[in-house]
Amino acid sequence: MYAHLRTYRRGLFYILLLLSFNNCTQSDSTPVTAQQRSIQHKALPPSTFDTILYRKKLLQLANSDKTGRWPVASAIPAEGAVLPFNRVVAFYGNFYSKHMGILGEFSTGIMLEKLKLQVEEWEQADTSMPVIAAIHYIAVTAQSNAGDGYYRARMPEKEISKAIALGDSVKGLVFLDIQPGLSTLQQELPRLEKYLQLPNVHLGIDAEYSMKTGRPPGSSIGSFDADDINYASEWLQTLVKKNKLPSKILVVHRFTAPMLTNYTQITTRPEVQIVINMDGFGNVALKKSTYHHFIFKQPVQFAGFKVFYKNDAVNGNPVMQPNEILRLTPVPVYIQYQ
Repeated sequence: MYAHLRTYRRGLFYILLLLSFNNCTQSDSTPVTAQQRSIQHKALPPSTFDTILYRKKLLQLANSDKTGRWPVASAIPAEGAVLPFNRVVAFYGNFYSKHMGILGEFSTGIMLEKLKLQVEEWEQADTSMPVIAAIHYIAVTAQSNAGDGYYRARMPEKEISKAIALGDSVKGLVFLDIQPGLSTLQQELPRLEKYLQLPNVHLGIDAEYSMKTGRPPGSSIGSFDADDINYASEWLQTLVKKNKLPSKILVVHRFTAPMLTNYTQITTRPEVQIVINMDGFGNVALKKSTYHHFIFKQPVQFAGFKVFYKNDAVNGNPVMQPNEILRLTPVPVYIQYQ
């Protein structure tokens, strides 16, 4: 089963890694119009933290789990926490590439209209939870060439600023994603600090492209250890306290067992909400199985689920819809579309 998933996933690996940052052109520079700003979110974290409501929401997300795994005993979030009071629906990708996700596949206007419709689908599917739109932008991309030796490309400031402007235009959130290659979170996070100081900008980290073996991305699937997650979480915690920010969300991509080692040693913190995002693609049965093994059976704090508009639909397979995703245990609180 897992070999099947790796076969699916590596197809995307090589598409992505054959892209050369130096030869890419920006897919669209169209300014955001007033009409495109019409996407509204309903971010309603309580002004005074409501512990009773928090626990009620966690039980709701546990979806009547009888095993005792969910809800997870974790740190009570600080005031201003987005989760579990809201569901985040994010569009993922990089503006330089049509192959890395929906953010780069369409013009700005079309992409934002599709995001608006996707948010509305989730609002209709689950009226009990407000939905927040998000832009999940790959700010550090894994590369097939060594470059400066780290097999990763750091996106320029104008592209990161574009992502943040789009997040502002939908009154939503922004996630800056790191695919480290042969670099490390210790090297990459400080460069993004000025962006992560903004209250609506959060962090994503991709274990698939964290190449601790020293081999180039694409030669094997990478990994993070609990130590890596704890480093990122503590770094964000310090940033939140120093700048008096609302809680940050940390999204960790995962779709195999070795991608996240020693998960029981991950520390949760009031200032950081950790989402383990099921990042595999394939048919519905395969996606559900992967979610069961690596999200349900290995709980950390919150669950995420990724939908691939194209790769999930290979050979005419149906793409999972909100009503079907809502039946998963636990119920994902972060949904990502590529």
